[in-house]
Amino acid sequence: MAPPIVYYDYIIIGGGTSGCALAATLTRAANVLLLERGDLPYGNPDITNLRGFVASLSNTSPSSPSQLFVSTDGVINHRPRVLGGGSALNAGFYTRASIAYVNRVGWDQKLVNESYEWVENKVAFEPPMMQWQSAVKDGLVEAGVLPYNGFTYDHVPGTKWGGTIFDKGGHRHTAADLLEYADPTRIVVYLNATVNHILFKLQGQSRPRAYGVLFRDAKGNKHIAYLNRGSSSEIILSAGALGSPQLLMLSGVGPSEQLKAHNIGEVLDQPMVGQGMADNPMNALVIPSSRPVEVSLIEVVGITPFGSFVEAASDSVEAFISDALTAPKVFLDQRIPEAIAKVLNAFTNSTIFPVGIILEKIMGPLSSGHLELQTNDPNDNPKVTFNYFQDPQDLQRCVQGMETIIKVIESEPLSKFRYPLVPVQDLINLMLILPVNFRPRHVEATYSLEQFCIDTVMTIWHYHGGCQVGKVIDQDYRVLGVDALRVIDGSTFYDSPGANPQATVMMLGRYMGQKILAERFTDGKN
Repeated sequence: MAPPIVYYDYIIIGGGTSGCALAATLTRAANVLLLERGDLPYGNPDITNLRGFVASLSNTSPSSPSQLFVSTDGVINHRPRVLGGGSALNAGFYTRASIAYVNRVGWDQKLVNESYEWVENKVAFEPPMMQWQSAVKDGLVEAGVLPYNGFTYDHVPGTKWGGTIFDKGGHRHTAADLLEYADPTRIVVYLNATVNHILFKLQGQSRPRAYGVLFRDAKGNKHIAYLNRGSSSEIILSAGALGSPQLLMLSGVGPSEQLKAHNIGEVLDQPMVGQGMADNPMNALVIPSSRPVEVSLIEVVGITPFGSFVEAASDSVEAFISDALTAPKVFLDQRIPEAIAKVLNAFTNSTIFPVGIILEKIMGPLSSGHLELQTNDPNDNPKVTFNYFQDPQDLQRCVQGMETIIKVIESEPLSKFRYPLVPVQDLINLMLILPVNFRPRHVEATYSLEQFCIDTVMTIWHYHGGCQVGKVIDQDYRVLGVDALRVIDGSTFYDSPGANPQATVMMLGRYMGQKILAERFTDGKN
């Protein structure tokens, strides 16, 4: 149990994908407190085993490692509540950002590569690439997503199979594993520790200075963590794209009207906090398989020239498709086509329903929205709007991605998995009756891929923004207008790096930890 008052050189809020890497790195030369609102990922089979992926996201209990939220767009989403953050819940794909992305952001390529390697030595593996994933890989090549690049962590155009954080035994390795790098004498991790707000000194300062945080333990007891004296001591927000802007606002740093609406004392009117919220839209087709498929998450990606990434997963799941038969029908005047109805009826008499999923997400995206507080309780979700497909280029990329998926489904390598009497149109119609979101369905979605994208959009959990560089933080990730406070996580991104951001978010924690230590040594504050 945490003492009522503690002192540290660095206080990191959020033991997630970035926070764990950052905390481990800073212990090389400083005493670090890591505050995580969730519990351990270890010992929970829904987290540690590949087969538990769906179960962990379906758990809606108050102590679940996955906290459900629904954006105002009507898209179902989740935010992590567990040590290791999103790396404890996601589909495991590990792939780096492109060199162009690194150059555009202004990072040091050499230090970036070293930081990626530091992460990879603990948590990245080569996937097994079994029958379904191999067929999709070959289908992408036949569909013209070229060249074929084999196995690589690098973001390169064409078709490749990337890394995974699941080892050969199907066991997940999360960002929490990076804490094994930490000096155990210099770090304390408090779990189930929810930060209420950051404390600022206002009197006698040229501008507000962060000096501590107020947090509560699982029993609701209050604790205060203070920074040790010294110019190098800092509080670092690594609470994610929802948590970091939310906590800034709860601490009095945000849009003035938001603060007033919730009776929060204003520390700094910062209208850009919570702006630029974006989520890469995902659309997919589910393919009932005529033969068994392996349980697989994301292993293969087709990186297209038009800005869509095509990926795949597979499983043998009970009630996955048959549940759709009892879901509210969105087309009252349209019956499920006879051929696919026969397949579904066959499934209802079986204990195993083999399905493959081929999905596409778009790069960027160009569309963005905003985040607002709903309550003053840090346990509550903020109100989030992503404005999916607001920019027409995002929609065009989705259409091209879906066209590529259709080519893959109709390719020779996929033919051995398909029911011969089930055309792609029936798969489109099937997707339109699955309860994948809370958005309305339109009849034209059966023949318009534009409308299909809009109606069936889902998340792939790559949302970002809210504390962007140049708007809320500077190039060194310091919060503009206040001292001794940084934000280091995915909330700082303008667009999602590569085909999956988790490798880069972990890298960023290590990268900025190294940068901060270099400053500390330069200042002589060892």
